[in-house]
Amino acid sequence: MNIKSSKTLVSEALNEIKTISVDEAFAMINEEKCNLIDIRDVRELEKEGRIENSNHIPRGMLEFWLDPESPYFKEGKLDMNKEIVLFCAGGLRSALAAKTLKDMGFKKVSHIDGGFGAIKNSKFKIT
Repeated sequence: MNIKSSKTLVSEALNEIKTISVDEAFAMINEEKCNLIDIRDVRELEKEGRIENSNHIPRGMLEFWLDPESPYFKEGKLDMNKEIVLFCAGGLRSALAAKTLKDMGFKKVSHIDGGFGAIKNSKFKIT
């Protein structure tokens, strides 16, 4: 059995997706050019806080909430004309999630390098 490691999957994803800095994400949100999506678990949000102007879509539901043919599709939750910017705690889950959205056919997708850990030390407001 030849199983790819999670490290390999993340490495492969990083080669295929767009990674942006916290400052780039901050500029995009201020210019209303993106949907900022927090894919962390709800327990992480309760413990660490939320980022102002972000949407929460748990990683386990991301593909379902963004698929118009899914019974779980969240109509009107996001502006599909804007870039989808994902973040998690450290940037690993969001890299995998960005690759999955790209595989689904989403064109404007990126993730924040360093995730919430980097965001905490930036201009973003945590609520």
